[in-house]
Amino acid sequence: MQVKKKLLDLVRDKIRFKHYSYSTERTYVHWIKHYIFFHNKKHPIEMGKVEIEAYLTKLATQDKVVNLL
Repeated sequence: MQVKKKLLDLVRDKIRFKHYSYSTERTYVHWIKHYIFFHNKKHPIEMGKVEIEAYLTKLATQDKVVNLL
């Protein structure tokens, strides 16, 4: 029987495969967790555009995160 890996384990594996730094890995995992907890632990595969926009709006308006693009 094959065990399915959890989302964050898959993210870590992919980041390590691409040889990103450990600090980048921690940052990516932090923001993914933040996104998931913002949506009451709903799995990202169940979310779409509406949830992404709600999260980004919250970051911009409440958390005052700056868009540097």
